[in-house]
Amino acid sequence: MTLALELAGRGRGAVEPNPMVGAVLARGQEELARGWHQRFGSPHAEVEALSSAAAAGVDSRGATMYVTLEPCCHHGKTPPCTEALIAAGLARVVVAIEDVDSHVAGRGIAALRAAGIEVAIGVCRDQTRRLLAPYIKLRTAHRPWVLCKWAQTAEGFLALPAGQGRWISSPASRQHGHRLRGLCQGVCVGVGTVLADDPLLTNRSGAGRAPLRIVLDATLRMPPACRLVATASQSPVLVATTPAAIAAQERVAQELTRAGVEVLALPPAAGSADRPRVDPGALLDELGRREHTYLLV
Repeated sequence: MTLALELAGRGRGAVEPNPMVGAVLARGQEELARGWHQRFGSPHAEVEALSSAAAAGVDSRGATMYVTLEPCCHHGKTPPCTEALIAAGLARVVVAIEDVDSHVAGRGIAALRAAGIEVAIGVCRDQTRRLLAPYIKLRTAHRPWVLCKWAQTAEGFLALPAGQGRWISSPASRQHGHRLRGLCQGVCVGVGTVLADDPLLTNRSGAGRAPLRIVLDATLRMPPACRLVATASQSPVLVATTPAAIAAQERVAQELTRAGVEVLALPPAAGSADRPRVDPGALLDELGRREHTYLLV
């Protein structure tokens, strides 16, 4: 199961909103085949392992499958994994945790047991729950997992004095920041960052996703001439604002929309009448509806 967990982690950033899953087919102490869910829409880990075994001429009948998450039992982008496991004639399936998705939620395990397959649950449960915490949050709280990233000096400042250069962070840490962008469906800043830095917020790591670029802007101060707006046709941009701001800044909202920016009206945060702010919970709820697993702030 430790190997299955290591395999599962290889799918991070490519399988979402699906879960990362790894599987190992074994007979006693002998590993027969392995597999993991490699990208969204591709075969699941169990099917990858069975296919690998078949390609190597390995007979899976009577073997044991170790899998990090309860096998699915419904038709989605791929057929049910339970059907493949039953057809393969497995004797035993060891599952780290049950799936919290309402389409599965114990029914996959029940289907295997009904077919006469022995099922054990709970091996490496804690490690698997840590690995799948973002997926579990999306499926239970319907909100993305939030990663917060910033650079600061030893004295706690977020910017250097004028004339002392642009960067606090090092080239290595900036590259790491871009890799984080490649894992996430969305990257979010406040409009103050846009006004101060005119960032692109693109993933320039050379791998991974092109995240949705999100700006929290309760009063629609987003400058239509900024680089985010200029590149909106190449990589999507969303400005989260309030209905009052759209009414007061109708021309700006229209200009942004014409440039390809999505202008999204969300409720203001409670108690923010004097200093308007977008309710961050409302943004997380909206991103959850869009099936975002990770948000980088």
